[in-house]
Amino acid sequence: MNLPALFSEIATLYRKHGWQLRSVLLRPESSAQFDHDFNSLKEIPVVETSIDAIWFSRPSHEGREAWELRLLSENAYALFETFEQDETEEQRDEMRQEMENRLRDYATKES
Repeated sequence: MNLPALFSEIATLYRKHGWQLRSVLLRPESSAQFDHDFNSLKEIPVVETSIDAIWFSRPSHEGREAWELRLLSENAYALFETFEQDETEEQRDEMRQEMENRLRDYATKES
């Protein structure tokens, strides 16, 4: 599987629907597939972890903010959460970490 091409395809689709790329989670062996001049990753935080996934966000209705964690895989799988305006960044980080853990559990069962 060509991860850089898959990444570009997924990122383009999400951008088309108003999502902003926030960060990329990559396993060390996957990170090696992206060359250092890969334009789409220049301005985006890349986190080394045990799954390959992409974080996206966009404004949601009633002042909320939507976040989606998309597995970097040909099989479309994502987790979605909306955050209220009054939620602290600490609360949001906690929920995003929980989402990463759930995605990791899913990805581990699939392999």
